[in-house]
Amino acid sequence: MPCGLQHASGDGWSLVDSARLIGPRKGETTFCTDALARSRVEQIAMQAVTEAERRLGHAVIDVSAEKCGWDITARPPKQNGKLPEDRHIEVKGRSKGQSTITVSRNEIVYGLNQKDKFWLAIVLVDEQERVEGPYYLQNPFSLEPDFGVASVNYDLQELLSKAVRL
Repeated sequence: MPCGLQHASGDGWSLVDSARLIGPRKGETTFCTDALARSRVEQIAMQAVTEAERRLGHAVIDVSAEKCGWDITARPPKQNGKLPEDRHIEVKGRSKGQSTITVSRNEIVYGLNQKDKFWLAIVLVDEQERVEGPYYLQNPFSLEPDFGVASVNYDLQELLSKAVRL
């Protein structure tokens, strides 16, 4: 949601977050309006998924800075002397009240190529930074976006209706 410059009385300009002013009047409950807030939601989501994976006994490696198509590699413990496949998890943190999740073309293509190894984890975060989730979808994508498509918006409620909590 956009922020705008507004002329202040006196000798300067002030930055006004118009979404925070207008949103509540329109019935919107979202608080995620700027890059800093979105970054904080993503950090909280990454932490929630990392903790959930560790509770499952998985070793967790944050690969988000590597831009490889997912955020977390989770390595399950050996089962019957064999090491199961790693889980490649794309983490999507959203502020409560949002209706879509944006997934990049790169993330979708990696998800399609990796099939059951790829998981989408959704974490909802409220204004007090309380977490709901993570909700997991294994192999969540069915179609590669057309050439030139940078990202796809998915309906959050539709994704959550197919997701599971581990």
